[in-house]
Amino acid sequence: MLKFTGQGTAHTCSGVTRRDFLQVGTLGAMGLSLPQYLEAKDQGLVDKKNDNRSAIMIFNLGAPSQLDTFDMKPDAPAEIRGPFKPIDTASPDINISEILPLHAKVADKFSLVRSCYHNAAAVHDAGWQMMQTGRLFTGGVNTPHIGSVVDYLRGRKTDLPANVVLPETMGRGGGNLPNGQAGGFLGKAHDPFALMADPSKPNFKVPDMLPPKEIGTARLERRKKIRDVVDNTIDYFESTEDAKLLNGNFHSAYRLMTSKEAREAFDLAKEPNKVRERYGMNRFGQCCLLARRLVESGVRFVTINTFLTVFNEVTWDIHGSKPFTSIEGMKNIVAPMYDQAYSALIEDLYDRGMLDETLVCNVAEFGRTPKVNPAGGRDHWPQCFTTYFAGGGVQGGRVVGSSDPIGGVPADHPVSPGDLAATVYHSLGFDLHTVLPGPSGRPFPLVDVGKHEIRELF
Repeated sequence: MLKFTGQGTAHTCSGVTRRDFLQVGTLGAMGLSLPQYLEAKDQGLVDKKNDNRSAIMIFNLGAPSQLDTFDMKPDAPAEIRGPFKPIDTASPDINISEILPLHAKVADKFSLVRSCYHNAAAVHDAGWQMMQTGRLFTGGVNTPHIGSVVDYLRGRKTDLPANVVLPETMGRGGGNLPNGQAGGFLGKAHDPFALMADPSKPNFKVPDMLPPKEIGTARLERRKKIRDVVDNTIDYFESTEDAKLLNGNFHSAYRLMTSKEAREAFDLAKEPNKVRERYGMNRFGQCCLLARRLVESGVRFVTINTFLTVFNEVTWDIHGSKPFTSIEGMKNIVAPMYDQAYSALIEDLYDRGMLDETLVCNVAEFGRTPKVNPAGGRDHWPQCFTTYFAGGGVQGGRVVGSSDPIGGVPADHPVSPGDLAATVYHSLGFDLHTVLPGPSGRPFPLVDVGKHEIRELF
């Protein structure tokens, strides 16, 4: 790869790091897609009235137990219903677990889908693919993340990237499969911008907004001089097929680093302490606050990973024994953190008049087994689980679909990952008949035939 140094020279090097990408002038997450967006508009594939809508996808990595959170079965046997009781909420149609009392207060603003399922293997990575792209990767075809599709079709609105992942992309899931948080066949240019930092830390800084050591801040502020360095250094490269991508991403990287607007959007110190504390002074809480700030500043799609891996971290993956989490751990550690941050995000968006223009969807890779296992936990169960949506045109306080008496399979209105993806696209104003340029240039449908938005939500 090419690398620029402080002396304005270029040379090849082995091994690619995030800093190397920045030094080359390319950040994979920062592709510009205005031509595609304008073309889509001309073809009537973008609903202009929803053009300004954004989305926040909260991915509950590890997979919450539907029976202990949003699909309680109080009349089932003890080994099915678990230790928690249902409570009433702000919606007369919704009851949820007692471990989510702050969710109960905002239940009039979100709606549950209790009949989700998928047919992939009960491994985390497969579920990550399905739930973030609408498809399982087969035949060597990696489908792009929903946010990457939004980036491709609409591009950025401001100096900030169109598609962001907080706090970083998913780690290991145990299956050694792609996790679905990438541009897939749309290319690296549409990978999300990953923060790669913990916003709850006192010294929080965005790594890709820091200048490379070889190029001082003063030179970064002199954009023309930087452009001159590029022109003088890689004239020979600009005749190649990759030149336009390199050139565009070079400008995108430096646009981010030199943008006052971008710096301010990522600067959580501008928030009053009481607001930060309302979200929770932890990684997930501050990611939720940062997501609100980014959407407010023009980012189109933000994915928040509640956790980074299911190994040696207290997560929703409640198998009951180490290195996983127990039901008690979920009750005492995971649920309070999650409950606080989510309710703060919904209330904040609502109070700021942003909720109708911001879809907040909460998804996970699967559900948990109806029966508690011998270790006192629940295992993987893709046959039935709950997701939920707020804002972005969704009517709150509703329940769509239901599960059987033990929460094991959908009893009515089964909803697949493709339907969930279609719901997000519909909220954002995309025609579901849109066709993407797939592998080898073959047309690839935005969603598969027969998949459609969950109409009862709107």
